[in-house]
Amino acid sequence: MVVIPAIDVRGGRVVRLRRGDPATETVYGDDPAAVARRFDAAGVRRIHLVDLDAALGTGSNRDVVGAVCAAVHARVQVGGGLRSLQALRDVLAAGAARA
Repeated sequence: MVVIPAIDVRGGRVVRLRRGDPATETVYGDDPAAVARRFDAAGVRRIHLVDLDAALGTGSNRDVVGAVCAAVHARVQVGGGLRSLQALRDVLAAGAARA
């Protein structure tokens, strides 16, 4: 079994949305790269990063994608708001292994 922890990012913060509802946001931290480093230190091989702002069409966390990818040895897969070939190219250029 392969465990792939997820980091959901909204407004540059680590969050969880209950049932995908932005009004039910719970904030877990202000530093997604630090959370990723903790997962990396625990030995995970892959991290799933979700850009909720891009998914909801309210912005982008591409800078966070780059920071997380640079902070860990684990392979980072990115999802959320990848609605164009250019958006896909951007996250891959930021260091994502998969999108």
